[in-house]
Amino acid sequence: QVQLVESGGGSVQPGGSLRLSCTASGNTRSNYCMGWFRQAPGKEREGVAGIYTGSRLTYYAYSVKGRFTISRDNAQNILYLQMNSLEPEDPAMYYCAADPPPCMPTAAAHGARHEYRYWGQGTQVTVSS
Repeated sequence: QVQLVESGGGSVQPGGSLRLSCTASGNTRSNYCMGWFRQAPGKEREGVAGIYTGSRLTYYAYSVKGRFTISRDNAQNILYLQMNSLEPEDPAMYYCAADPPPCMPTAAAHGARHEYRYWGQGTQVTVSS
């Protein structure tokens, strides 16, 4: 079992930045596929970025590539999502997800939310001027 808790959401102006964190607890000794998803009101949950904690490879949805960066502090069991150049299309509830191996590190970038077993409760991101 893995528990995930997101933090770092808030309100920023267009063009601003936020860094989201996802703290993992429980069975965190193994490597996992982890990802960020987001869901805006009235829309499907979509994938944002994915990573495998045992490697440095990262994967991004086209809509955020070049603006968002996913990273992981394995010593602290924290997953990050650095979001730069935030746009009016980015506001949503952002969720952290994890899946034990065998898993697909690219799943989040392709929006395959069914590939993830564990989910956090989400953190809200708002972009407004």
